[in-house]
Amino acid sequence: MFRVPLLVAVTLIIAFGGGILSTLSALNASAGFGAIELGGWRAFPMAQTGDADPYAKSHRAKAGRLLYGSAEGLVFTAALDGQNRRLNGTCRYRMSGLPPLSRFWTLYAAGLDGLPLKPTPDRPGALNSLTVLRAPDGSFDIEISATARPGNWLALPDTGAFVLTLTLLDTPAAGSSGLVDLAMPTIENIGCGNV
Repeated sequence: MFRVPLLVAVTLIIAFGGGILSTLSALNASAGFGAIELGGWRAFPMAQTGDADPYAKSHRAKAGRLLYGSAEGLVFTAALDGQNRRLNGTCRYRMSGLPPLSRFWTLYAAGLDGLPLKPTPDRPGALNSLTVLRAPDGSFDIEISATARPGNWLALPDTGAFVLTLTLLDTPAAGSSGLVDLAMPTIENIGCGNV
């Protein structure tokens, strides 16, 4: 007597549960299509337009983020150093080069969830184009580590993996034609632990 309702209930649980799990898996596997990669830095220029693919739209909705318009800015992230090793808070890094052409840029470290990492109070958890020290040719060197460094220093909490987020505001790179000749800063591992 209870056999048919039980089979219907089990079937519905499997169907709805499997559908929800497969959808979540697909959303976590991709941040969207149309990514560009420049020297280890990744951006999704189409994610900020009305023509964004469904995965990009769902990531934007899930994170609750307000993205810049296609002519306003572009967000680049880097999860690997120059040797294609994952960035780790127990290591020290040097980010160097010329900044991409933009009116203003910001740089901060984020967790794998995309949320900014909070270093110890009174330590620089973010840098921008107005506060960074530059060489006469306009290039910069930024040390990224958990311990204090002279010059440009981006503080990290002594944690595991992290991602660097470089946001370019009012940049020609936000248009598709500006991405071809764009040069991004390099990220070099300069030591791990007490080395």
